[in-house]
Parts: sequence; C-alpha cells; structure tokens
Amino acid sequence: MVNNPKALWENCLRLVKENVTEPQYRTWFEPIVFESYNEDTRTLLVQVPSMYVYEYLEEYYVGLLSKVIARCFGQTAKLTYRVVTDKINGLSQDVEAEEPAKIEPAPVTSRGNKAPTVLDAAVPQDLNPQLDIHKTFQSFIEGDSNKLPRTVGLSIAEHPGKSTFNPFFVFGPSGCGKTHLINAIGVKCKEMYPQKRVLYVSARLFQVQFTDAVRQNTVNDFIQFYQSIDVLIVDDIQEWATASKTLDTFFHIFDHLFRLGKQIVLASDRPPVDLVGVKDRLLTRFSCGLIAELEQPNVQLCKDILAAKCRRDGLKIPEDVIQFIAETANGSVRDLEGVINSLLAYSVVYNSNIDMRLAERVIKRAVKIDNKPLTVDDILDKVCNHFSVSQQSVLSRSRKRDYVLVRQVSMYLAQKYTKMPASRIGQLIGGRDHSTVIHSCSSIEQRMKVDKAFLSEMNSIENSFKLKK
Repeated sequence: MVNNPKALWENCLRLVKENVTEPQYRTWFEPIVFESYNEDTRTLLVQVPSMYVYEYLEEYYVGLLSKVIARCFGQTAKLTYRVVTDKINGLSQDVEAEEPAKIEPAPVTSRGNKAPTVLDAAVPQDLNPQLDIHKTFQSFIEGDSNKLPRTVGLSIAEHPGKSTFNPFFVFGPSGCGKTHLINAIGVKCKEMYPQKRVLYVSARLFQVQFTDAVRQNTVNDFIQFYQSIDVLIVDDIQEWATASKTLDTFFHIFDHLFRLGKQIVLASDRPPVDLVGVKDRLLTRFSCGLIAELEQPNVQLCKDILAAKCRRDGLKIPEDVIQFIAETANGSVRDLEGVINSLLAYSVVYNSNIDMRLAERVIKRAVKIDNKPLTVDDILDKVCNHFSVSQQSVLSRSRKRDYVLVRQVSMYLAQKYTKMPASRIGQLIGGRDHSTVIHSCSSIEQRMKVDKAFLSEMNSIENSFKLKK
C-alpha cells in the first residue's frame, strides 16, 4: 500500500535530478506540482504550467519519467498531466501521458574506455534497433491514400520474412508518412519478437558507416554485421543513386538476407524504375516483393490526423480551423504537425485562443507552398497599402468614408479569393456580421460597373495578388 505518494514523487524528482543537468531540472521539472495519486487506478496526477511544458516533457523526457515513476510507484503506474490552459481564470485540462513502446535497447559489447558501436563485433550481438518508438501503427492514421501500405506493413510486422511481401518497397513524396510507416513496422515487430535483430538505418548513415569501414579496412566486418540482421529497414535509398560502391556492397547484404528469408523494408521518394544509377540486378531484387505507393493524404485524412493529434495532446481547436489547415497544408503530414506545434507555441506565448486569424498567420510561416491561398490578413495588408490607411483604422468602428471603402473592398476580395463564409469574413474584418459583408460585396460590384477608374483600381489590387481571375 502507498502511504505517502507525495514523498514517492519527491523520490522521483531526486532520481530525475541525478540524470539531467541543473538548468534542465530547474526549467522543466521544478515547475511540476504533485496533485494526487489514485491507488485504485494506479494513476499519478501532476500539474504543469502550460501545454508547451507538457509537450516538451513528452518529447524529450518521457522515457526518463516512465522509468523513475515505475521505480518509485511500481511498473503499472500511469502518469497523467493537469495542464494549465488559462492562468487568469484558473482553467486546466487533464492529458494522459503517451506510453512509449516497450522496446528497451539491449547492452552492447564494451570496448574498454571507447564507446561501443553496433559494428564492433563480426559476430551477432544485441543492438539498439534505432527506432522512433513514437511512430507506431496506433498513431499512423489510416485513409484511402495509405490503406494498402499500412495493411501490408502490419502483416509484415506480425510475420516478418514469412510472406510474399519481401522485400517491401514503399515510395511516395516527402511528408506522406513513409518514415512513420517503416518505423511502425520495426516497432511492432520488435514488440512481438523481442529476440529478433531489428535495425532501422537511413541510407545516408549506412553510406557513412560503409565509408568509415573502407577507411579502417573493416569492410568484411561491416558486411557480416548487416548480414546478421533479421529485419533490415532502410530509409531514403534514393540517396544511393550515385554511390556505386555503396550499392554494390548493399547488393551482397541484400542477397544474403533475402536467401535466408530475412525481412527487408525499403523506403524511397520514387519507385524502383525511377532510381537512376542503380544497376538492374539490384532493381529486379527491389521489385520482386511488393511495391506500394504512399500518396499524399487527402483533405479528409488530414482532418482525421489533426483530430487524432488534438485528442492525444488534449488540444482544443475549432472545426473550421482544422478544416482550413487540412485544406492548406499541401497534403503533408509534416506540415500538419508543424502548423499544430506552431499554433500551440503562439497560443501559449501570447495567451491567445487558437482561432482562424492565428491559423492564417501560422500557415504563412509554417507551410512552404508555391501557390499559397490568400488569407484575410494578406488581403487586408494589400488593400490598406494601396489606399494608404492603417489596418487598425479599417478594423475599428469608424464610419469615415475612406475606412468604409477599404473595409468593403477587403470584404469583397476576401469573399472572392478565400473559401470562408460571409460570417467568418465579417468577424475577421472588424467583427461585422454576415449581412454587412453581403452589402459590402454588392456595393463594390455595383460601383465597378459604373466607375471605370475604380474598376482600374480594383484590377491593380488584384494584380498585386499575382492571381488569375
């Protein structure tokens, strides 16, 4: 029975302090406040001062926290955060800590005073699989664009080397989830078969290791090490296109593993047929299993990914903001995550709600898109510059003729070039209602029909957007 949970938490903090630097401890762990411990559910509740602190702890210290809590409270103890979301009104929300996949790096053979590496011994040894334990099948949201690769990947993880899907070659554009999927295969496989030697390696790291082996005259040890792997996962193999010696060496490793029925998983930004510089003998081997394409996620899948992240992280983002981000993030999962992280940081730093205006500002900075859709802020900026008035004046309640004209022009162009409803445009341009927007658009349309000079001005403003009508 736990008699003094707070004292146990203090023990946790002492253990943490022994494993981090003093500045790290003061910044991230001193602000944590013990709330309670439920012995029935074995749940430890602690309070953190902001969502940013919670995100940082989960990103960089989840493993350390899990270990010290298991040691002090027991292996089955769970951690839940109470995140302060509004300091002024004392509002908070509870978020359950993400449980890392149970993959423990095994100890490697020591080399005295030198740090051990996975290539030290030519005989099989335990090794760190180098997997990202947060990239799992559970967090890989299924949609039309990834259903086949995800289903096949899960089958491979459950039965490595025992299916016709060997090698498994997955390709697709940047940001579509290739690295997540192949990591998930490795994580699931290692969970189900702890004894198997699973290794994830980027093509670039493989090439660096090979170059070092050539320089140190240990190429045979390098090859023998990789030939001892049960599940070999290689990412971004398109980077080998001009590395003929690396490709020749990989051919021998591939051939050995394939003949022994070991599982090989490869990822690239293009299909095998487009890998220029790769010899036919290797291309035919890449193609003899299953080639699966990961397409860019459509808007619905982007919305599902965003909704899942919000549920997991305890975020509250309005539906219209999620829709806007999903339509704007160019089908990139990385862009989606970047936008959400940026929204969180802005809302915490400036103590503001996550709304459409904030989303528009973040999108412009976080998403690199050649044909970015115009935002209301873009339109206001262009129109105000053209008429030489300040945005503050236009957004005010002033009925001065010049300000009213700029306000109406902005509403007209916002309705023309954005997908927002009139009510949302009105809210963003001075807090007006939808009837004001409709009246403004009608007034501008009528004036353009009878005033050629004004029509010329409107054309000039629209040309500054560099958009086609």
